[in-house]
Amino acid sequence: MKKLKIELPQQIISEFCQKWQISEMCLFGSVLREDFRPDSDMDILVSFQDSVSWGLLEFSRMKRELENLLGRKVDLLTKKSIEQSHNWIRQGEVIKRGRMQFAPTII
Repeated sequence: MKKLKIELPQQIISEFCQKWQISEMCLFGSVLREDFRPDSDMDILVSFQDSVSWGLLEFSRMKRELENLLGRKVDLLTKKSIEQSHNWIRQGEVIKRGRMQFAPTII
């Protein structure tokens, strides 16, 4: 597995995911490629526990909190939104090439 171009604080990521009842968090996009720069945003895909149904306000808070924790802009997407996308090329790229950062088995 290729080394990330950025150091992620795993304990903080784990606490964030537990707080927001995230069951999986994956990175995708430029953070996994050579073109990732200091000013690049981070593309993050999340799945929530089955009992969770966050609204737009909570999702916005979650995104801002993650940006503050990571010190950069974040493009936060849900796995459900990608799975329902009509753009099957993007869907395949994100799901197949994403790199798991949090799941109950890796904490």
